[in-house]
Amino acid sequence: MNELIDKLLSWRGSSPSGEQAKRRLKLILAHDRADLTPELLHMMRQEILEVVSRYVELDLDETELILESDQRSTALIANLPIRRVKRRPPLE
Repeated sequence: MNELIDKLLSWRGSSPSGEQAKRRLKLILAHDRADLTPELLHMMRQEILEVVSRYVELDLDETELILESDQRSTALIANLPIRRVKRRPPLE
């Protein structure tokens, strides 16, 4: 599938807009394959950020959650830039 996308968009070269369009198309295909609605993906994103934020301070402006698919599987990839690790209270 990735080869097909590469061929379809190869005439545009490696321009930033071409790369961005390629990423969007891959994202759409991954969403379709995983059968995730935008609302469900948003809820997952919020919950993941909530859990990770318990342990570290994140740069929320730079966080990115994307779906990527190949011919056999779909992956949720989280890019969560960490500003600092939070101190945790001792376990009781």
